[in-house]
Amino acid sequence: MKTRKSKAKGRTAKPVKGGKLAKRPAKPIELYYWPTPNGWKVSMMLEECKLPYVLKPVNIGKGEQFTPEFLKISPNNRMPAVVDPDGPGGKSISVFESGAILQYLGRKTGKFYPRDDRKRVAVDEWLFWQVGGLGPMAGQASHFRNYAKREGNEYAYQRYHDETHRLLGVMNKQLANRDFLTGSYSIADMACWGWVAAIARWDEILEDFPNVMAWMKRIRARPATERGFKLGRELREQQTNDPKADEERRKILFGQRARA
Repeated sequence: MKTRKSKAKGRTAKPVKGGKLAKRPAKPIELYYWPTPNGWKVSMMLEECKLPYVLKPVNIGKGEQFTPEFLKISPNNRMPAVVDPDGPGGKSISVFESGAILQYLGRKTGKFYPRDDRKRVAVDEWLFWQVGGLGPMAGQASHFRNYAKREGNEYAYQRYHDETHRLLGVMNKQLANRDFLTGSYSIADMACWGWVAAIARWDEILEDFPNVMAWMKRIRARPATERGFKLGRELREQQTNDPKADEERRKILFGQRARA
């Protein structure tokens, strides 16, 4: 995996009046990432919180998620993952699974994840709604739309497409009288946004859900969303434009079984 640094960098502590040293800024968080809906969740959160981070691309099309080094960080061989050198008690910690990362960063910074128990429960509900429903269903629908032959797979295609449509309806109702899923912008919105952005490429499906479309535009207008959404885009585009790389990517991404 190649390492790329973000513009946010730590600085060496300098002496201040009285001969004391200023507090040394925390080392940057290591972001193991590839530009996908799950990756965008974390890049958006890091940008929103203005946390220093170092980008460590994990090219899932080349199988970099299966390296022994990455396995130590992410036992499920999935990105994103983060390593925070300034974790609890000042000790390094690694976190895998996008939902867990969002919660961790929310607790660390006190941003976009309410401290009030009732408000936090509401955010958790919609965060888990995404990781357990919207993401998996939209992901399967995308697979059968873009990678599988339609002939012989009509049931699977319709099954996942319809369930994604149902979930968008649930979201549309939730957004009928609020700007964001739980009222204020939160990690639940960040978790959902990338997946809805991906779904938006399917024909004109979002036209059935005007509240979701308005929510999409509100979030897209945030500068941190734009920065997080663009992160690493050129890396993916290089591979997308290479037919041989696309064929190899399919072999790596699909049909994986347990490894000893």
